[in-house]
Amino acid sequence: MARVVVDVMLKPEILDPQGQAVQRALPRLGFEGIADVRQGKRFELQVEGPVDDAALARIHEMAETFLANTVIEDFTVKVENAEESK
Repeated sequence: MARVVVDVMLKPEILDPQGQAVQRALPRLGFEGIADVRQGKRFELQVEGPVDDAALARIHEMAETFLANTVIEDFTVKVENAEESK
């Protein structure tokens, strides 16, 4: 089985209050030198059968209509070898 990963992030022009909260907390916890933090979502999909162009198109449609709010979020779709991901 192949793994397809959909990463969803707020568009750069959209304020990210969760990322800002993490960024403000890092120095208090002893983690210095981090200029910016953006928080997102990661979906790992185990795909039955081959991950061909049709499967990727279906996953892209799923991401566009269900996993991401494309008004404020961007997404990427990539195929990972399930063996490498462990």
